[in-house]
Amino acid sequence: PLLQTRYFVDQRKVRVVGGQGGGGGHSFYSEPRKIFGGPDGGNGGDGGHVIFKADQQMKSLSSVFPFYQGFHGERGGSKNCYGANGAHVYVKVPVGTLVKEDGRVVADLTQHGEEYVAAYGGAGGKGNRFFLSNENRAPTFFTPGEPGQERVLHLELKTTAHAGLVGFPNAGKSSLLRAISRAKPAVAAYPFTTLNPHVGIVHYQDYEQVAVADIPGLIKGAHQNRGLGMAFLKHIERCRFLLYVVDLSVPQPWIQLQDLKHELEAYEKGLSERPRVVIGNKFDLAQSRINLPLLRERVAERVIALSALTGDNLEELLWHLRELYDTYVKTEQSRGQSPVKW
Repeated sequence: PLLQTRYFVDQRKVRVVGGQGGGGGHSFYSEPRKIFGGPDGGNGGDGGHVIFKADQQMKSLSSVFPFYQGFHGERGGSKNCYGANGAHVYVKVPVGTLVKEDGRVVADLTQHGEEYVAAYGGAGGKGNRFFLSNENRAPTFFTPGEPGQERVLHLELKTTAHAGLVGFPNAGKSSLLRAISRAKPAVAAYPFTTLNPHVGIVHYQDYEQVAVADIPGLIKGAHQNRGLGMAFLKHIERCRFLLYVVDLSVPQPWIQLQDLKHELEAYEKGLSERPRVVIGNKFDLAQSRINLPLLRERVAERVIALSALTGDNLEELLWHLRELYDTYVKTEQSRGQSPVKW
């Protein structure tokens, strides 16, 4: 399989302002020999909205700007001409984007083409024609256009990678992702390593692409929001299958697996039961060879031993990953759902 990666931006703060409504027109009809024509100022146009639109071509929030404004409505003209409405501004966001305001979710865009009006444009003002009445035959007043709505919104992308790499810090997840997809996460040995999910894309010969997310380092107690706790766990929610990565060279590697599962279950029941495989990493170390049979005795899942460092036995993982993906696609299709494609 050929491989490549994308860097993932998964949250953005955006200020949105609807367009200002156009002012009402103020004029009086006049033509030769008709000196006192009536008022004929038209209404102003409405300001344009700012609209978020989910688009399956978008894979991250990296192209979203910090500020958007709808176009202003035009002023009302004479001869009762209405001002033109301001154009709407559409902001494309990935499918799976959550829109939050003050910590509350106000929209969850899960379908391609789904729209959410983030800021409404202001209403256009009334022209002086509007104020004509029996009492006032020559109104001179008109109203200005209203300002557009203004909000500060937080966009968050729940990663829709197919597979999530789950493992404690230093289990070698980043190196593994780099090995399978030539992704370039910055790796450092501190307790929670990868700060943003990186998504590696594995390309198979038949052009299917499987997205694997290295999800920020989980530590014990993450479900109580220690470390990056919750931020980490919310990314896993949308992964279709899980790749547990354990460091085969440490004493009793199966304990890592139990702890990982415990963290996932404590966060959301059934999460640790998703289709999964256990990856015993660092198989190039002598201690790992002793631990491997012990690990296999104690876990029900398939264990793939490999070395991300030397690339040893990566193929087995890539083909097993493809099996998991194909099963996922078939399951979704049989339910009449459309599987997530990269």
